[in-house]
Amino acid sequence: MEERIVANESRLPFRALPAAALRGRGPVQLARGAAITGAGTLAAVRLIRELRPAAILGTGGYVCVPLFLAARACGVPTLVYLPDVVPGLAVKLLSRLATLTAVNVADALPHLGLRLGHPRARVTGYPVRRELFGQDRARCRRAFGLEDAALPVVLVYGGSRGARSVNLAIAALLPDLLECCAIIHVCGREGDLSRLQSAAEHLPVHLQMRYKLYTYLEQGEQAMSAAFGAADLAICRSGASTLAELPAAGLPAVLVPYPYVHQDENADYLVRHGAAVKVADATLLGAGRPNAGTLFREVVRLLDDKPGRQRMAEQSRALARPDAAQSLAGALLSLAARSGG
Repeated sequence: MEERIVANESRLPFRALPAAALRGRGPVQLARGAAITGAGTLAAVRLIRELRPAAILGTGGYVCVPLFLAARACGVPTLVYLPDVVPGLAVKLLSRLATLTAVNVADALPHLGLRLGHPRARVTGYPVRRELFGQDRARCRRAFGLEDAALPVVLVYGGSRGARSVNLAIAALLPDLLECCAIIHVCGREGDLSRLQSAAEHLPVHLQMRYKLYTYLEQGEQAMSAAFGAADLAICRSGASTLAELPAAGLPAVLVPYPYVHQDENADYLVRHGAAVKVADATLLGAGRPNAGTLFREVVRLLDDKPGRQRMAEQSRALARPDAAQSLAGALLSLAARSGG
């Protein structure tokens, strides 16, 4: 997947290395993972000798382990970046190997055994697209055909693959939600489009006009950044990017953490700073009527409380780091300069 994305979106060269998880369900998987990692480390040593990098940036995951092991053996400084609040096992290992560790938010440092001001730690923020800052709301709404200024707009999204439980909850709640807001719904490419289209087709025409459904938003007038600019409230998962994208847009949110990874801690960070509320995935819909569930209650409460929503937007915007890309690049360049690159 990475090779295809790099080829489609840039002219950067792509070089793959053997890599595997360093844990498994038994000794055979563990031994296999160790052997692949060893082969990847030898391949990374050859690659480093060929390219002679002044510094290396890694963004986590077991794919970086062979490269960081090789970099240490070759004396090349490394920077690992943690976008989430809580690191996975690979990032914890990489942080021990790395010359410098950068994090999105300071709350992540204790999880890595570091503290604010530690010489091996930097808090850089999370780089996001510049167009997320300072959007023209009226222009963004016109791009989606939502020109009724009195009607609040809710943005629902779950990444390029979507969020199945959130999509199903929205399908069940469409008749109720569209009575009080318009919805821009980016449902992802995992097969929920037809179900959502069917739910929308059974709505009265005036409600259908308020529902804008997409699998994915490409660049152009109807870009994801424009969807952020058009919205008054977001409903989304709480992956690492939400820690930066929501503050950049000054957008309050109802966060539904994916229950099988460390998204709760990301959500808790925004909730603690007054920028979001959190709803558990298992409680989205009520046991009887869908609108008896937590999601509908929280969304309606926030839509009815415009002053409270504005306070959340201000508190979200206060967390933004417009200089994150420059800060992260500066940390990497300082390592390169230190090595003579």
